Amino acid sequence: MPHERRNGFGIAALVLGLVALVSFWTVIGGIVLGVLAIVFGVLGYRRKKRGTATNGAMAIIGAVAGLLGLIGSAIILAAGVAVFNSDEFKSYSDCVRHADTQAERDQCSKDFNRDVNNG
Repeated sequence: MPHERRNGFGIAALVLGLVALVSFWTVIGGIVLGVLAIVFGVLGYRRKKRGTATNGAMAIIGAVAGLLGLIGSAIILAAGVAVFNSDEFKSYSDCVRHADTQAERDQCSKDFNRDVNNG
């Protein structure tokens, strides 16, 4: 009796990979969904190689899309960490913390933009 074709992992990989690509800017969505897409893609491709699934290309595309979403999220996360750890941001945070009026907070923003664009 032939084995039943089980394509669930490949379909899940494709769906999760596409959602990771679309939501990579949310960082968590790109990372979590990207990793899941890669895992399901690998599992789906293994099923294809064993002959128990027929959608190996779908599994690979899902895994690659998940990887791209993961990379995009990692880049955004690294950039965010760099900005929040920068001296300019620390100065801005300190300025805003000590500002009493909206005009002083606006001046903090202007100073921050000047520091970032000049440095």
